[in-house]
Amino acid sequence: MTVAVSMLPEQQLAVLNIAYRKAVARKRLRLALATAVFFAALVVAALGAEVNLGTFIAKIGNFVSYFDRIATLEGGARVWSDPGEWFWGWQKWLSLLGETILISYVGTLAGAILAFALNFLTAENTSPAPWLRFAVRRLMEFCRTVPDIVFALIFVIAFGLGPMAGVLAIMIHSVGALGKLYSEIVENVDMKPVEGVRSTGASWLSCMRFAVVPQVAAGFASYTLLRFEINVRGASVMGFVGAGGIGQELVVAVRKFYYSDVSAILLMIIISVFVIDIGTGWARGRLFGKEARA
Repeated sequence: MTVAVSMLPEQQLAVLNIAYRKAVARKRLRLALATAVFFAALVVAALGAEVNLGTFIAKIGNFVSYFDRIATLEGGARVWSDPGEWFWGWQKWLSLLGETILISYVGTLAGAILAFALNFLTAENTSPAPWLRFAVRRLMEFCRTVPDIVFALIFVIAFGLGPMAGVLAIMIHSVGALGKLYSEIVENVDMKPVEGVRSTGASWLSCMRFAVVPQVAAGFASYTLLRFEINVRGASVMGFVGAGGIGQELVVAVRKFYYSDVSAILLMIIISVFVIDIGTGWARGRLFGKEARA
């Protein structure tokens, strides 16, 4: 069965072709202008940040040579040729690494509990009052805007050197980060169960407990495990300002130019993060299925 295709008159077809070419030209012009603005902003930002390509090229050798030095023992041999000398302080480092993980664990748990208590006040569909939502949101923004290492430095000044400063810093930063994630999950829940519970005369707290929490518990737990993994890395850096953990030993090794110690400590931190990443992924998979593990 043949189908006839109608042809437009040449004059009308020419008008359409001209309009099409103009539309394509306008689109290409907008793309060219957007590209030019992007690269102009990139150049301005690079100049403002004092990014010097010549310096980068000239000094890149120092970056490479540092990695060569941390892979070399004091005697000149490669670190992997004598693991005993390379990891001479493994017992001390392992203890400090365990302290780092505990700092992250306690700080994440405390922050998650506070974020759980506050997030229902910030979600638009569950907050009992607009002014309360505004106030709690600003509080959470402050908690996650200030870097956790700055909080750690403040707490070191207030409470002295040690893990307590690291725990408090991670806790506050986790309240802001997890509170934001939790509230976004709550804002996407099905409100019909909430309306059903409220119709029985239940209080606001009962509505949250029986209608909202069952819907969001899996997402809360998944984000909390992910935050714990992130906080382990953060706790390793907080030792630089005296907030306890393996970071204090790492910064001492860097300042005293103990190159092989730097590589040994870094390797232990990397392996621990790998193990925690695999462990939290396995836990998410066991709790919430293969989709959460991916």
